[in-house]
Amino acid sequence: MSDPMRPPVSPHHAEPASSRSGPSRSRASLRTAVVWEVVQDALERRVKATGRESLDVLDTGGGSGNFAVPAARLGHRVTVVDPSPNALFALERRAAEAGVADRVKGVQGDAHGLFDVAERGGYDVVLCHGVLEYMDDPAEGVRNAVAALRPEGVLSLLAAGLGGAVLARALAGHFKEAKQALDDPNGRWGTGDPVPRRFTAEQLTDLVEGAGLRVGAVHGVRVFADLVPGVLVDTEPGALEALLKLEEAAAELSAFHSVATQLHVLGETAGAAGTGGAGETGEAAGA
Repeated sequence: MSDPMRPPVSPHHAEPASSRSGPSRSRASLRTAVVWEVVQDALERRVKATGRESLDVLDTGGGSGNFAVPAARLGHRVTVVDPSPNALFALERRAAEAGVADRVKGVQGDAHGLFDVAERGGYDVVLCHGVLEYMDDPAEGVRNAVAALRPEGVLSLLAAGLGGAVLARALAGHFKEAKQALDDPNGRWGTGDPVPRRFTAEQLTDLVEGAGLRVGAVHGVRVFADLVPGVLVDTEPGALEALLKLEEAAAELSAFHSVATQLHVLGETAGAAGTGGAGETGEAAGA
């Protein structure tokens, strides 16, 4: 396998809340709410900085449009690059149902040959979610994502976290697999592990900085959501809302980054970093 961005169906690709004033409250929202808040804040800052109400967004590995469609609802033009024809078909249908088909374009491709289908230096914001895990050379994936940015631009990077997998295997009683994940250079717990590669927060920030960006914020994603029994969340009144607030509060705290299922890093070009602090993003996401 060369470096497909991800399998056709990825568990983290759930529909994010499309509005801060009326966010969707569902089990799926636990997977994406923190990331969507950060992305939405980044989009708002770029709108203010550029004076343009509509930005150009590139979503690499964007699948069926779980982030692309909400971004298009905000008025932005979104190009989704994904290797799966089925995902792109679902993207087209979802964009049409949301009434944003004119602002969403899907093209088949992968991160390795990104500029065969996407414009170099043509985007205000690039989303690279669930891509690096499936690349033979993650550094190349980050470099390509950065090369797609305009001189003032923002990169949203989401990847599988090592610590979350280790903790999950240990709590399930698979102690040898937990130890294997710790010892394996790619963070894999065995031959049956469906994720080819996992990262620590330090590894992801090094990749972002190595590609020439400033790290604006780091968030732990799904710190608790994957460990809490579903029956508790589904049956206890108010449990889902309380868990979501807990996830948002813990996301910014570095102590929890090491046990998060996923890690989110926001990177900014030098020009973008001077137009609005990414610390504002972190504060909004944790509010």
